[in-house]
Order: sequence, then structure tokens, then C-alpha cells
Amino acid sequence: MKKIALFAIVVLTISCFTVTANAQKLNKKSMKKVLFVLTSHDKLGNTGEKTGFWTEEFAAPYYELLDKGVKIDIATPLGGQPPIDPKSEDPSAATEDTKRFDLDNELLSKLKNTFKLADVKEADYDAVFYPGGHGPLWDLAIDKNSIALIEAFYTNNKPVAFVCHSPGVLKNVKINGAFLVKGKKVTGFSNTEEAAVGLTDVVPFLLEDALQANGATYSKVADWQPYAVEDGLLITGQNPASSKLVAEKLLNQLNSKK
Repeated sequence: MKKIALFAIVVLTISCFTVTANAQKLNKKSMKKVLFVLTSHDKLGNTGEKTGFWTEEFAAPYYELLDKGVKIDIATPLGGQPPIDPKSEDPSAATEDTKRFDLDNELLSKLKNTFKLADVKEADYDAVFYPGGHGPLWDLAIDKNSIALIEAFYTNNKPVAFVCHSPGVLKNVKINGAFLVKGKKVTGFSNTEEAAVGLTDVVPFLLEDALQANGATYSKVADWQPYAVEDGLLITGQNPASSKLVAEKLLNQLNSKK
């Protein structure tokens, strides 16, 4: 009887380990994975000032997704540390998410070692997210790897999300020969917001104008107010205040896909 009882315990223990291992594999497989793409450009035109990505537009969506169990990788055109727009680090621009970012040594270390955009593959991710800042208007808008990556996500029925200035990276993205944004409802940093920050004549192009020129149906709300637009797989947000809204819409799409 003792041998039978011992055997039963051993079998039960092995079964528990097997079930646990299978559950872990299942959870890992079902865990959603999103690629964040940041700029590598740090010069604000010919002003002599610095630019880069806007902290809030990275931190808010990052934590919104991370806290919901999404795995996130980060890539940049050059790899390594992406430049942060100095103005986004000003105390006046601080939010709970940026304060969390400032103290997040794990994330700060991760940022120092971003993947090169040329080395990442759409097949490894469920969606892509582009934070803004003025930097993307100079490099990502014309980056061939970025353009091809967005096209790959979109044609493979995966969400593509952008906020503030990053919808500008769609400027040269085409699907089957037509601009991706043609006939799509979109938003992004408005002409009036660009005028308000005094950079209308500094940026390489005005995002609102570029989207409309490519056939998009552009809409906006009052300057600096939260606003996000979803048109199928394409999700866009108007300004820094819209970052979390875009992340929420992206998360909803990810959760709806089994």
C-alpha cells in the first residue's frame, strides 16, 4: 500500500509539473508583443537646438500596455540610445508616467540598447507603435526600413499606431501603390499646434498638410486636447495628451485578436 501511495504521489507531482509547464508555454504564446519605434534624429532643423522623441508620448503608451501584460521591444534607425527632446524633460511637461519613467532603471537601460530597425521583423510582433516628438519628421518619414515595416504590419492585418508627430512617418507609406492614408480617417499634430510652438517654418513638412495631400480625411479638436482616431488597423492621436487614448485603442484591437 505504501508503494502504491508513493507511486500515486510521484505521478500526481509529475502531472502538476506538466500542467504548469504547459500553462506557462500557453501564456507565453498568448502574450501579445508590440514593437515601439523611436527616432534617432536629434537636430531641430537649423535652429541649433536639440529634438528627439517626446517622453510622455513614449512613457504613457509603454506603461499602459506593459501593465496589461504586453511584451514590448524598442527599435530605432541607428540602434542604441534614442535622443530625448529636452523640452519633454522639463518639469512643466511632467506627468505620472514621465515621473515613473525617470525612476525606471530597467526601462532606461533598455532604451540604451534599442534594436536596429533593419534587424527587426514584423512577423515577431502583433502590432507596432510610433511615439512622436519632432525627430520622426526628419528620419522615420523617409526611412526605408520603417516604411517597409509599416507596410508589412498593415498588409498582414496587424494594428499600426501613431501619436502626435509620428503620423508623419506615414508620409511615404503605400499599400498596393496607393498611400496608406488615402481615404482613411486620421489625426495628428495640427498646424495650429505647430504654430503655437513656433516651429511652422522649422519642420521639414507640416503633418496636417502632408496627410491631407496624400488623400487622408484629417480631423482634429482644440489644441492640446486628447483626441484619437481609429480607422480599421490604423490608429492615430493628435498630440501628447492623446498618447494613452491611442494605447487604449491599440490594446482593444490586440485583445480582440485571438
